[in-house]
Amino acid sequence: MLFNLAFFHAVVQERRKFGPLGWNIRYEFNDSDLDTTNTMLKLFLEADEMPWDALLFVTGDINYGGRVTDDLDRRCLLSILKVYCAPEALKDEYRYSPSGIYYAPADGNIDVYRDYVDSFPLNADPEVFGMHGNANIAYEAQESNKIVETILSI
Repeated sequence: MLFNLAFFHAVVQERRKFGPLGWNIRYEFNDSDLDTTNTMLKLFLEADEMPWDALLFVTGDINYGGRVTDDLDRRCLLSILKVYCAPEALKDEYRYSPSGIYYAPADGNIDVYRDYVDSFPLNADPEVFGMHGNANIAYEAQESNKIVETILSI
């Protein structure tokens, strides 16, 4: 679960690069959101049975959702969270994306997780962010415009 929530954190952070395709408003999610969620996860894991609804509510509506002011962004955030925070996400065959590249590795030491993360593609496909492949076109056009503006300003 810790890996799932860390992956969720990375996804909501990286969606910002897509501008308004990622979020309607640019949110500043930070490490304290993840730290607070990890603390809550630890408390929930000490319970007899995992309270999934409570974990979703605390993480999606309070820890991360407290920063989200747009209703559609909140809906998007909760939809993304449900991919990573669900009982089926604990199964070995569960995948975060249709391509199957992204998943939580089997339990192991820290090196297993580092090796897995190091195996990620250098340029992440938008599918990991829950977006269509064409989102890269908008992102690359945005980056090209920034480069041209910088060159012209020099």
